[in-house]
Amino acid sequence: MIRKLKPYVSILCVLVLLTGILGGCSTKQTELTTVTLNEVAHSIFYAPQYVAIELGYFEEEGIDLELVTGFGADKTMSALVSGEADIGFMGSESSIYLYNEGADDYAVNFAQLTQRAGNFLVARENTEEFQWSDLKGHEIIGGRPGGMPEMVLEYILKLNNINPEEDVTLVQNIDFGNTSGAFAGGTGDYTVEFEPSATALEQQGAGYVVASLGVESGYVPYTAYCAKQSYIAAHPEIIQSFTNALQKGMDYVNSHTAEEIAQVIAPQFEETDLDTLTLIVERYASQDTWKDNLIFEESSFLLLENILDEAGELESYAPYEDLVDTSYAETAYQ
Repeated sequence: MIRKLKPYVSILCVLVLLTGILGGCSTKQTELTTVTLNEVAHSIFYAPQYVAIELGYFEEEGIDLELVTGFGADKTMSALVSGEADIGFMGSESSIYLYNEGADDYAVNFAQLTQRAGNFLVARENTEEFQWSDLKGHEIIGGRPGGMPEMVLEYILKLNNINPEEDVTLVQNIDFGNTSGAFAGGTGDYTVEFEPSATALEQQGAGYVVASLGVESGYVPYTAYCAKQSYIAAHPEIIQSFTNALQKGMDYVNSHTAEEIAQVIAPQFEETDLDTLTLIVERYASQDTWKDNLIFEESSFLLLENILDEAGELESYAPYEDLVDTSYAETAYQ
């Protein structure tokens, strides 16, 4: 009797499985909303975001996330303004520039991810007791004029009584994604690099990390998420769901070890082995890179504008209440 039932049971099981699979696909298609996120760079610096992606937090919030790397805040903001991206992730200086240019549909920041600079000073020579004064008379590969990497570097130089225009030579004409390659090829005495590029230069024997710009600069609102006013007004539920997913990623990063975080985000950095990935995550965690929430405080925004002003890049101070909306981050953190 049991033998006679087996074919029918097998067929029934297959039908049930197919129904479940097809039903699941149909549900996913109807429930998930595609959101295009353009990130300024693909770096371990943004670990909470990749945790949210890899652990399915965006899907839990009904979002099918399409991730695009812009390789520079100017390119990321251009993608946002043109409509190629729904949400931009970059230094908030770009939103200030856009606002001061008189844009009608300017970008509003709704979530801050990092609270320190995420790049490192890499020297060509292994200096055991590095001093910032060592930079005088040397060539440094910096960043795009008006961008956060360059402005924070200049901010630190000034804190250490180094005149960026007179005491050092800043190389600012190399594309964001090519600086480490240029340094390995012989350009500059020092370079400023994000991870994993900084550690990769060390592993190649082409350079040595001698200082953290995040430690030297103190707390700075380095990167945040923004969207155009029109998009936020039309899709507040998407902005909230997106922020909820990010907060889950932030909670995970703040409650797990560097090794656990590295294992989760490893698919995002296939060229980096797990030990190196763990080392880099620990490096970022130890300098208090990530906030415990995504709320972009007014004091942080003012500090950012002060840095822009000191760099000679600020046309006028933009109002915090126009360019920052903390309601989504506050709801996600509850």
